Amino acid sequence: MSLRWQYDSLGVDWEALSELYKIAPLGDKKAEDLKVVFSNSRYQCFVYDGEKIIGVGRALSDGIDVSYIADVAIHPQYQKQGIGKQIVTKLVEFSKEHNKIILFASMGKELFYVKLGFDKMNTAMAIFKNRQSVLDLGLVSEIKIGE
Repeated sequence: MSLRWQYDSLGVDWEALSELYKIAPLGDKKAEDLKVVFSNSRYQCFVYDGEKIIGVGRALSDGIDVSYIADVAIHPQYQKQGIGKQIVTKLVEFSKEHNKIILFASMGKELFYVKLGFDKMNTAMAIFKNRQSVLDLGLVSEIKIGE
């Protein structure tokens, strides 16, 4: 298998990318939204088998302090072949001069990232647009104030 790696979004089929996120599965992300988020990301990684997009990842960065790796997705037929590891490794390489590299791991994938050098954070905090859904999924927990 000969894969083609691309580090910019020139010529990306955003509809095909949207479909990749659905089947990976990483959620229902609209093509036009993906175009915006990738365009606003400092680092991008697209992996193709022929003309078929089979892997992707991106990193938001301020250029010095923090780089945030996001949206790593691999086509199900290509999972467990090291492609995700290679994408994350490349994004870490692009981000290596930053003071910190952060990512949001899917539940159950934490050990994958530990093997790539990431440590679990104890104090990360977040505000989600749909708070109840992430509470229901167990991605966040409530801290009661004053009890």
